[in-house]
Amino acid sequence: MTELQRIMHVEDDSSIQQVAKIALEAVGGFTVHTCSSGQQALDDYQAFTPQLILMDVMMPGMDGPTTLQQLQQKYDLSGIPTVFMTAKVQSNEVSSYKALGAADVVVKPFDPMTLSEQIRQIWRDFHS
Repeated sequence: MTELQRIMHVEDDSSIQQVAKIALEAVGGFTVHTCSSGQQALDDYQAFTPQLILMDVMMPGMDGPTTLQQLQQKYDLSGIPTVFMTAKVQSNEVSSYKALGAADVVVKPFDPMTLSEQIRQIWRDFHS
């Protein structure tokens, strides 16, 4: 299994962008490309070629599930786990995200000190 290095983080809230970037880069040692909208994720995907996508569910314009569907139509995401970040984690909501192709869901608010390990575990589970 390849080591996870490149994460695309799609999030419209700048304070969450900053906390996640520090958590993933400083604590986790990952390279993070932050997109502030679903459209930016679509525009930047090919140039950045992420190994994992971490995406907010609720965003203005194009929400996370719609962004994932658009990415799936344009690119082969079979080897790219997509992880939704959301406060909406009722079991039926989590099931619907997984039905769309999400590998897992990270609960907001997240713990910056454990986020990287959580993402690494999702990566390992996805590739096992």
